[in-house]
Amino acid sequence: MDLQTLTYIVVGLTFALYIGIAVWARAGSTSEFYAAGGAVHPVLNGMATGADWMSAASFISMAGLIAGMGYGGALFLMGWTGGYVLLAMLLAPYLRKFGKFTVPQFFGDRYYSNAASLVGVLCLLMASLTYIIGQMTGVGVAFSRFLGVSNHNGIFIGMAIVFMYAVFGGMKGITYTQVAQYCVLILAYTVPAIFISLQLTGNPIPQFGLGGDFVGTDMTLLSKLDQVVTDLGFGKYTETTRLSTLNMFVYTASLMIGTAGLPHVIMRFFTVPTVKDARSSAGWALVFIAILYTTAPAVAAMARLNLHATVNSAVKVDGDIYATESALVYEDRPDWMKRWEVTGLLKFKDKNGDGRIQYYNDKSKNAAFNAKAAAAGWKGSELTVNRDIMVLANPEIALLPNWVIALVAAGGLAAALSTAAGLLLAISSAISHDLLKNILMPDLTEKGELMSGKIAMACSIVVAGWLGLNPPGFAAGTVAIAFGLAASSIFPALMMGIFNKKMNKEGAMAGMIAGIGVTMFYVFAHKGIFFIKGTEFLGMFGGKANFFLGIEPNAFGGIGAIVNFIVAYIVSKVTPECPEHIQHMVESVRTPRGSKAVDGTHAH
Repeated sequence: MDLQTLTYIVVGLTFALYIGIAVWARAGSTSEFYAAGGAVHPVLNGMATGADWMSAASFISMAGLIAGMGYGGALFLMGWTGGYVLLAMLLAPYLRKFGKFTVPQFFGDRYYSNAASLVGVLCLLMASLTYIIGQMTGVGVAFSRFLGVSNHNGIFIGMAIVFMYAVFGGMKGITYTQVAQYCVLILAYTVPAIFISLQLTGNPIPQFGLGGDFVGTDMTLLSKLDQVVTDLGFGKYTETTRLSTLNMFVYTASLMIGTAGLPHVIMRFFTVPTVKDARSSAGWALVFIAILYTTAPAVAAMARLNLHATVNSAVKVDGDIYATESALVYEDRPDWMKRWEVTGLLKFKDKNGDGRIQYYNDKSKNAAFNAKAAAAGWKGSELTVNRDIMVLANPEIALLPNWVIALVAAGGLAAALSTAAGLLLAISSAISHDLLKNILMPDLTEKGELMSGKIAMACSIVVAGWLGLNPPGFAAGTVAIAFGLAASSIFPALMMGIFNKKMNKEGAMAGMIAGIGVTMFYVFAHKGIFFIKGTEFLGMFGGKANFFLGIEPNAFGGIGAIVNFIVAYIVSKVTPECPEHIQHMVESVRTPRGSKAVDGTHAH
């Protein structure tokens, strides 16, 4: 069976599974729509949380970024994994005990103000919509390659699939669908990694293969990769930082605290019966997440090595990389390159007219390397590789069986669609439950609230798809901006709401507005207003290359969070003190005692 037909079958079967589960587990009440009735088993909830967590950025883009950035890309691993631990240990149990399943609802009660809830809704919408752009970018990449459609049409198909199982199933349908999606995506990620690790190191466990010896040599895989990339003018794979050490630190911190403030993950802890179950599901989720996150560095390094070896035959045999015959003849390029060229995510331009592909760092500052490249007749790197394709193309580059390639296609789509569904539910609940029911229309019936939630989700899917057609960058880069927005607004307000009983509503609201305002200002200055190209106002910072303290826009959420904390503290000191009964409530939430199961009425 040919690859395209097999891919259609595998992807079609997984989609049928997702929609079938959604129909079986469709929500019949607001409790089921928002919190799955609070009746999900901790292990299943852990799997669903893992799928919710491991988005297109994790599955499709993260390893690609690590492959391109080397050591500097580790900040994504540290930030996202550390952030989950922060969420599970510091926030989730207390929020679960508080008994409010949405972040804005927590803000409204803790800060005794509908205005605080409204600010929370606005911050949540900004972060979640930006996050969805990254998911839709990943959906477009996967569909365009594996289903043979354009990037735009891929996004439209993805929108339709999410609509079918998210709008009708709510949290109940999404939870059980995400369990299935986790199984698909983790198999799709680890199976190719096992094959490739065996090929390159002889070790079937990728985590060990990364530190093992390269087949046929006494060099480790990483040493071999270091040699290859430095020979081609790139920085050393195991040492290259992302711009600067300070930038890496702030970037990691932004991802960590942004992760802990993500509303769609926090909501997952209300789908289990008790606080004890919430803690248990957090532990299980960490186990399920770690399987992919510990595999990603191996996938990245092996994909990078295989890509160079494909284009330059001297890479694996220690030959002369500058020899004319070492460079791949364009007409003899493998089929996978032809397939990715159709998507526009892989491009070749013959700059020296020799009909061969030269792929190297033509911006290298190494004079000795540049002299050798010039002597070989190289006139610039001729291959442009979008980092988002590295994981999806990895099994094709390694010439693995067609069924593995089809499985990876299904996994990439599962990762993007699972997180998109969770985000859409967070947006839907913020609009229908927090904005309409709690603020604007308190007399709204349960049936009306359920319908408004579905309408809000449908509208959000359309907006997300439209934004996904014009993303501000790579999937993981776009998601990093979303984490920055959450880091600068939601996380500080949650932390102060739980651990600072005297924080008042004025301080919390001022902090959120200041934090997200500073972050959005900086991001828009570099990325364009609402990511629209041509609307950047870089002149205020002296040009694109001159970042504030060398910190790039994707990392600026860490600075925004500091601004949030400072402004909140100052404002709280010059405004009326937090009411006594609110302080007692905060103390009772922090008391390490169990709580009753959250039923449908208490949950909202």
